[in-house]
Amino acid sequence: MGSILAHPILVTSVLVAGSVLGMRSLGGLQPLELLAFDQMVRLQPEAGADPRLLVVAITEEDIRVQNQWPMSDAVFARLIATLQRYQPRAIGLDIYRDVPTFPGRAELLKQLRADNVITVKSLGDAEDSKVPPPPGIPLTQVGFSDIVLDPDTVVRRNLVYASRGAEKLYSFSLRLSLRYLSQENLTFQATPDYLKIGDTFFLPLEKDSGGYQMVDDSGYQVILNYRSANNVARQVTLTQVLTGQVDPSWIKDKVIVVGTTAPSVKDLFLTPYNLSANQSPKMPGVLVHTQMVSQILSTVLDGRPLFWFWSQTSEILWIVTWSVAGGALAWWFRHPLVLGIATIATVGGLFGICFGMFLVAGWIPLVPAAIALVSSSIGVIVWKLLHEALHDSLTGLPNRTLFIQQLQWSITSDRHLLNWLKHREHPSTAVLLLGLDSFKTINDSFGHRLGDQLIVTFAQRLRHCLRPQTQLARVGGDEFAVLLRDIRDAEEITHLADQIQRQVTKPFSLNGQEVFATASIGMVLDCTDAEAQPEDILRDAHTAMQQAKASGKARYQLFVAGMRDQVMTRLQLETDLRRAIERQEFRLHYQPFISLDTGKIAGFEALARWQHPQRGFVHPAEFIPVAEETDLIIPMGRWIIQEACQQLKTWQQQFPQEPPLLVSVNLSGKQFPQPDLVEQIEQTLHDTGLDGRCLKLEITESIAMTDVEATIALLLRLKELNLQLSIDDFGTGYSSLSYLHRFPTDTIKVDRSFVSRMGDESEDAHIVQTIVMLGHNLGMDIVAEGVETAEQLARLRALKCEYAQGYFFAKPLSCDAIETLLKSDPHW
Repeated sequence: MGSILAHPILVTSVLVAGSVLGMRSLGGLQPLELLAFDQMVRLQPEAGADPRLLVVAITEEDIRVQNQWPMSDAVFARLIATLQRYQPRAIGLDIYRDVPTFPGRAELLKQLRADNVITVKSLGDAEDSKVPPPPGIPLTQVGFSDIVLDPDTVVRRNLVYASRGAEKLYSFSLRLSLRYLSQENLTFQATPDYLKIGDTFFLPLEKDSGGYQMVDDSGYQVILNYRSANNVARQVTLTQVLTGQVDPSWIKDKVIVVGTTAPSVKDLFLTPYNLSANQSPKMPGVLVHTQMVSQILSTVLDGRPLFWFWSQTSEILWIVTWSVAGGALAWWFRHPLVLGIATIATVGGLFGICFGMFLVAGWIPLVPAAIALVSSSIGVIVWKLLHEALHDSLTGLPNRTLFIQQLQWSITSDRHLLNWLKHREHPSTAVLLLGLDSFKTINDSFGHRLGDQLIVTFAQRLRHCLRPQTQLARVGGDEFAVLLRDIRDAEEITHLADQIQRQVTKPFSLNGQEVFATASIGMVLDCTDAEAQPEDILRDAHTAMQQAKASGKARYQLFVAGMRDQVMTRLQLETDLRRAIERQEFRLHYQPFISLDTGKIAGFEALARWQHPQRGFVHPAEFIPVAEETDLIIPMGRWIIQEACQQLKTWQQQFPQEPPLLVSVNLSGKQFPQPDLVEQIEQTLHDTGLDGRCLKLEITESIAMTDVEATIALLLRLKELNLQLSIDDFGTGYSSLSYLHRFPTDTIKVDRSFVSRMGDESEDAHIVQTIVMLGHNLGMDIVAEGVETAEQLARLRALKCEYAQGYFFAKPLSCDAIETLLKSDPHW
């Protein structure tokens, strides 16, 4: 049961469905669902003109003929009188007549009082936006003409009825419909839960009906089921009615809706049809009202259904179902083309179901279900890709990458436990690395297919030897790693190794032939050492396994420090390094940098040198990385700054010049985050009496970009000491030019790798030129290091580079050699 619940299809589908439902509940999918609704409106068959209605349209031509807008009351009085001669059931005037438009005011009010005439008012959004009905007209002959707009300003809803306190508010379309239906002797009821005309119920739209989420559902609203895009009812013009060009049968017993269709009046609305490819014109308000009247009459008299919706529970199950379907598609179909075709077909089927429901007035979620389907499919694909990236395709076991991650997690948790317990009496972690002996021979003899079979069988036997929670991985061709936790003593490991050896020595049946194999095992116990890293531990286990193979195979060997000479060498170097700091075995050498303007020495870069009592000279490339890794660089760096400042002060007194000599000191990445770095340097300047402007601190690009904001804050604090700041090895790191201009640095140091390859038209020459121009534009001076030839020097001078250093001028020299050099007062 647990494995079923944890199946990737179910897990992914539930997560995706939950995310989609969350977005949907927040309204994030409503715009897309409304677009889908519009598309289905456009696709559904049109019902054609409603024979019960006639639209009297006031066109641009009618306005031109009357030569007036708004038209006079006399025109509308004559229009209504003309229509009444043909005995319509209802006349609806979708024109505001609250303000007199003379002449003909009295005649119009008289015509409007006829019991089959319905006029309009506007409820408005605010008190000052209301429009009252014409004075003296009975309220039973007045309907509000307000049209509800969705957030995208498209008309999709029909506000049929509302109430304000004791006042009952009927829409213009409802008033006209009830007047038409009055001859049918149908009752009308308005309750808090529904409207009822005859036997037909109008259930109100809710906030989350269909594709809506948190929509304003005030009053009694229904989804407007459009009859047609352009042919909702027969249309005639005002001029045609007034000149007698209308067939009386078009009017008799009909609902006549009078309103403007002239674009200049701007009574136009967006509908689902306006978003089609041909960009249909907006629909005049009179036609929108006609659509609403037709909908009410068609529902009551023709049985045309109103839009219906599922409950929220049903919609949730619907979305989850399609999410599971998407996950199942990605799980079953592995070929991308087949999966793509199947997904497209499934999405098409989903649309077909939704559109089929739409044709019978059902609005069920399309977009959330489609997104859930596709997203779940993508989620399962991603899971499969990750699984394949982290698992061995042959055995299904975790591969080396995943095992390293598992080992890292185990080491980290063990270290946290160790810190909490404050002692080492706790269960430890062990790693076993197993390799089949003579696998290559077996593989070559029986073929790769049977070799793979041997690997699979070997993996199965290993799994039978291990506890369920033990992690097993295939980390190489015939190599398997085991991660054991909660080990109390080494006997547990040796007992497991013996058990594995017994399993392996049982014969393997390959293609009906018995094959005997053995395995060598390397073991690493207690993986929580401070320096232990997963790759190192696996390497140590491999070293121990190789030692077991070298000892005669079919053995196991516990890793001990003596197996890895390089580890001992490094450990000895670290020990010697600590002693060197205590015994002050380090010396500073100084490499001058030259002002290319004057050709004179401008200052020096301080470089640490180590003369080991037994080993002799130790190259910085050997001890600096160890110092960095062990944090010994921090006391070393403190001593270097102190010594360099003291020595420079002495030279300034011996060899005064303008500007005074400078000294440049490199800051390590481990020194940079020290909380008291600024205070240390300030104290050093105070103790040595050195002007801060004569000390330049160099940081690399990588250090500067590690935490940009923290770097800028620290550099600004250092600048308060009047120090100079330099970015070292520029061009070899990952500087961001968007941050570089914010660093309060004085100098950019061009890396020697560019200077050494600076030919006439080489790429490196252009890089150096670009760095120089960049530095100058940012107000910084440039130091080029690694200068070894006169040609390079000439090129740098031509580029207006300020300073240079390198073997062309001098190698790093001892203090005595520097004094001799300064006494000679060289010029280049």
